[in-house]
Amino acid sequence: MSIFKRAAFAPIAALGFALPLAATADVVGNVDVDWLGNDIVVEAVQDPEVKGVTCHLAYFERGLIDRLQKGNWFEDPSNSSISCRQTGPIEIGDISRDDEGETVFSERRSVIFKTLKVKRIFDEENNTLVYISHARDVQNGSAKMSMSTVPLYIPTK
Repeated sequence: MSIFKRAAFAPIAALGFALPLAATADVVGNVDVDWLGNDIVVEAVQDPEVKGVTCHLAYFERGLIDRLQKGNWFEDPSNSSISCRQTGPIEIGDISRDDEGETVFSERRSVIFKTLKVKRIFDEENNTLVYISHARDVQNGSAKMSMSTVPLYIPTK
């Protein structure tokens, strides 16, 4: 997270408005995309209820120069991409089984209204975990999303 972005969100977090995260993310990559300080950030997110599954989430983060030139100081785009894989023996904990799924990870994309979320849905019929990254906004819902699946293989004896 850029220094500008941390500074913008620090007062909100200090006031206790930040939501607790279901999982934490580790930045594993930061790709410069232009001379304005805009980056594509890649984070690794461990599913807290399903051991052995790691999701890599990529999103666009605006730099200070871009914010000064274009305004809209406190918001990043809704675009994101996700890829999830089995990275160890899978152990499923107490997960939601309804069609809404449950939030695995949440991160603010604006000071107040927009949040980037990763949700897990269990497709029991096909024995598959479905992970969706999407933006959640109070007023302007976005159709920008990305999806990844992790099949759950049951070993045969």
